[in-house]
Amino acid sequence: MQCSWKSVVLLALASIAIQYTAIRTFSPKPVSLRCSVGPAPPGHAVNCTQLTASEQGCDESLTNAPSFSSAPVPSYDANKRTHIIILATTRSGSSFVGQLFNQHPEVFYLFEPLYHVQLALLPRLAQSRNLAERRAMLGAARDLLRSLCHCQLNSLESYIRPRPANHSTDKLFRRGASRSLCSPPVCEASLGPEAQSLALADEGECARRCGPLNVSLAADACRAKRHTAIKTVRIPQVSDLRALIEDPKLNLKVVQLVRDPRGILASRIETFRDTYRLWRLWRATGRRPHNLDLGQINTVCEDFLRSVSTGLAKPAWLRGRYLLLRYEDLARFPLQKTRELYRFLGLALDQSVEDWILNNTRGSSDLSSRQKFTTVRDSAANAENWRVKLSFDMVVYTQTACQQILDLLGYKTVYHARELRNLSRSLVEDRTFLPFF
Repeated sequence: MQCSWKSVVLLALASIAIQYTAIRTFSPKPVSLRCSVGPAPPGHAVNCTQLTASEQGCDESLTNAPSFSSAPVPSYDANKRTHIIILATTRSGSSFVGQLFNQHPEVFYLFEPLYHVQLALLPRLAQSRNLAERRAMLGAARDLLRSLCHCQLNSLESYIRPRPANHSTDKLFRRGASRSLCSPPVCEASLGPEAQSLALADEGECARRCGPLNVSLAADACRAKRHTAIKTVRIPQVSDLRALIEDPKLNLKVVQLVRDPRGILASRIETFRDTYRLWRLWRATGRRPHNLDLGQINTVCEDFLRSVSTGLAKPAWLRGRYLLLRYEDLARFPLQKTRELYRFLGLALDQSVEDWILNNTRGSSDLSSRQKFTTVRDSAANAENWRVKLSFDMVVYTQTACQQILDLLGYKTVYHARELRNLSRSLVEDRTFLPFF
């Protein structure tokens, strides 16, 4: 008996739904914790215009930095727990943005917890761009994010493979990227400041010193913090988070990080050499392979366009909950943009965060090229180094496929190879994207 491909897809999706239902059925029921939600500040419209005034960044030499300093400033309430989701795509600078919260002593930070949902439900579809397949895990992802915001980390155990025994696991994805999971009381080892810095620079050192992660202790550490921050590249668009943003039990704010798609492509080619092998072949030979997967960059631009368009349309459900952040602005003016980011969130910026920025944005460009997941780099030089890594015809194709989002975000089009290589002329327009309250 023969089955059509549509039948096979339907059977696969049905199987995924059954797996998710089974996980939900047999998972321990979490105890609900209420988060206080304060009133929104007075309204203010989103502004997306070119700047005319010069503003300083983290030192006297930084001028003309985009800023939303004219926006109303939310008052800081130490008793109000804020949940932060960093919404991004792979190789857009999200690890760097995550560290801006990871370094804060009152923030419990989780790095890509949805990796486990994807691995459990869609193990063979990790690279898929089929819409039905990509949406299949969103229900599970939203439920898990809600639980994690409430510090119910036991919900994560349902997706970790093999499943933790006695709430203990050594399989949590990139545990070492979270300071909270490498520090007492979660980590029983005595890690002084120097050793703790080493653990975060070399994620494997955290696991070696601390041993298996006790999920219950991690949940206690989460509840002891004032705020929660979660980074994910596995939610395509901000509209996918609407149910959480409108949840009255959450004080959830979304930071959507975007980057020039041409920069994303160049970074992925360097980082994921096997997956992007044909792109590397195109760059080396000057001839585009006939079987090149163009969807690898098309999907990025489509998701950006839908999500950013939603945010800039200022729907009522995003009022005071959404901030659009360009990676290039953060890379050029890291301290200023971090201050503005914290101001939007209504959080007090700790000195430890500022110190980390100053120590991690003056690194060698050579270091960042050799260590693909490092956050220590010359951030300003890194922002547009894709211009010497892509061939002109690859840039032309990407511009054609992504023209709408390039225009919307203020990334300039290049029309000649000489223009592409002229690094004295930035391809990033001075724009400001104001949050609306």
